[in-house]
Amino acid sequence: MRRTKILATLGPATDEPGMMDKLVEAGVDVVRINFSHGSVEEHEGRVNSIREAARKQGRVVGVLVDLQGPKIRIDRFKDKKIELKEGDRFILDANHPEDEGNQERVGLAYKALPEDVSEGDTLLLDDGRIVLWVDEVHGAQVICRVVHGGALSDKKGINLQGGGLSAPALTEKDRRDIITAAKLQADYMAVSFPRKASDLIEARQLLKEAGGNAGIVAKIERAEALHVLDEIIEASDAVMVARGDLGVEIGDAELPAVQKHLIKRARELNRVVITATQMMESMIYNPIPTRAEVFDVANAVLDGTDAVMLSAETAAGKYPDKAISAMDRICREAEKQFEVRTSDHRINTQFSRIDEAIAMAAMYTANHLDVKCIAALTESGATPLWMSRISSGRPIYALSTHEETCRKVTLFRGVYPLLFQINTTDHAELNKVAMMELEKRGAVNDADLVIITKGDLVGVRGGANALKVVKVGDLAATVDS
Repeated sequence: MRRTKILATLGPATDEPGMMDKLVEAGVDVVRINFSHGSVEEHEGRVNSIREAARKQGRVVGVLVDLQGPKIRIDRFKDKKIELKEGDRFILDANHPEDEGNQERVGLAYKALPEDVSEGDTLLLDDGRIVLWVDEVHGAQVICRVVHGGALSDKKGINLQGGGLSAPALTEKDRRDIITAAKLQADYMAVSFPRKASDLIEARQLLKEAGGNAGIVAKIERAEALHVLDEIIEASDAVMVARGDLGVEIGDAELPAVQKHLIKRARELNRVVITATQMMESMIYNPIPTRAEVFDVANAVLDGTDAVMLSAETAAGKYPDKAISAMDRICREAEKQFEVRTSDHRINTQFSRIDEAIAMAAMYTANHLDVKCIAALTESGATPLWMSRISSGRPIYALSTHEETCRKVTLFRGVYPLLFQINTTDHAELNKVAMMELEKRGAVNDADLVIITKGDLVGVRGGANALKVVKVGDLAATVDS
């Protein structure tokens, strides 16, 4: 079974008849709704379609909504695009008409740029393809010299090398979209361009006020976020290594080491981590990935990422289901490596919570005993999350009566949701029901050893305090711990 989760973006390409069914068949675990594009009605239709497709196939698929964040972009050109050459003088003008860009200057969608930059700064446009040196700032005009030229077209993004743009993480559009996220019952909500923990705390509060309960994902896109990384991670439920804007701000050469550090630190702090951006970009047009893309996905798996993400490959590409299938194959092969199945994570740590200690004990036992799988009876998903921080070859089944919890664990590495109903509080009977559920799904056979974790008080969140090792078909032979 594949442990690394696949997160795929929905868009026009996935609206094709029957495509949602193909995505589920190919193995998608979580879908991404990009609020930068499309209407509320389109988002709602796609969420309903993927949930229906998953339901038909007996699967659980999570939903992540991605807030647009601040639009740090230039405006439009009168003739759609221009060609800049090295040494050209070019002005970014906050007062220039929106659709009147020309060879000498262009307007700014981000009006605060002249206040954020100064002489000697380097600006990077269109994901770093165009490099401008700031000669001077005069009122609303940022007067630049072209260092690296090329074609520049409408609405391209602007980054300040080294970071430092003051744009707030949450815009008025984001605040409206948070209400939509709650309406859609999203399982995760990604916050774009957070600079500090308070950005995530504010997003969580707004979502709660709107009636939502999604996990908060911090997209690490700004250079300054790296200076307060632990604070940002701890304020979130998951982090995304958003390699596009981050790579532009810190430089491509620094990005691989930063990615590895982000994955390692997120896991150390018991948070989920997603690796994103250009993972299989050639598959927008081609039915197979490049070898470099294969290595990129595999290396993220070896580093310990919970999920790998597809963007335009599935949202707008020619082969959405093939991109997921290719990613599935790569992840499975990478997970055969020994280092992916072993761990000394937190081996010398003292735990402050009983349910966390139970989770760690279960994974230590699983990795040192011939156990077929772990069955975590869970209300909130906290116990299987902690379990998933330990590298292991043993599958972790999150058995829950709550559909919301089952959808949330779809993003946890090595965790598989099982929605089931229980009508008893008797622990012996509960064990039997759990084993019957696993047997029914072909996860275990007679005589297999299974670890069960649960709480004495059924229905209480965060109350896991019991661990049992049971033998399938012989529940009388139990070992209490």
